[in-house]
Amino acid sequence: MTSGRQGFFALFEHLDSTVEACKALRAKGHKGFRAYAPLPEHHLLEEGLGLTRSPVRVFTLAGGLTGAATGFAFTSWTSVDWPLITGGKPILSIPAYVVIAFEMTILFGALATVIGLFINSRLPNFSPMVAYHPECSNGSFGIYVAAPAAQANEVRDILEGFEPAELREDPEGFDV
Repeated sequence: MTSGRQGFFALFEHLDSTVEACKALRAKGHKGFRAYAPLPEHHLLEEGLGLTRSPVRVFTLAGGLTGAATGFAFTSWTSVDWPLITGGKPILSIPAYVVIAFEMTILFGALATVIGLFINSRLPNFSPMVAYHPECSNGSFGIYVAAPAAQANEVRDILEGFEPAELREDPEGFDV
């Protein structure tokens, strides 16, 4: 964290108040806050944090199309560079190249999916976890917001409006 930012961690007992607090923070223009839950909650992810469909599928499509084009280009180039005329067959025989193109489609698509997953998950994460509270693994929900010092009172008021069980302030984050 930079010194000009203030961190807030709010611990909530109910999912609904957590989702509503996230919506209120987003409505006021705050981005990049983290939500913690004891188990995967789709309401928290989709409604509260405003997450949409994953863009990893675009990486898969681009990788697959690149692989198919590479497979056909590689086999065509090989046949033209070293022509083997056998029994009057054409030098470029596309049906024979479909197997190689298919395999390259699968290979490039899988590699692009893994790369897209790492990019969109922001992995590897070299920065340590900013905030952790053991109750977030024991049935409670949490939100950590890092806001500029000028907006600190606004963030505090938003979070207090949803009556958290606990509200912490720390400029550097915390680890219980």
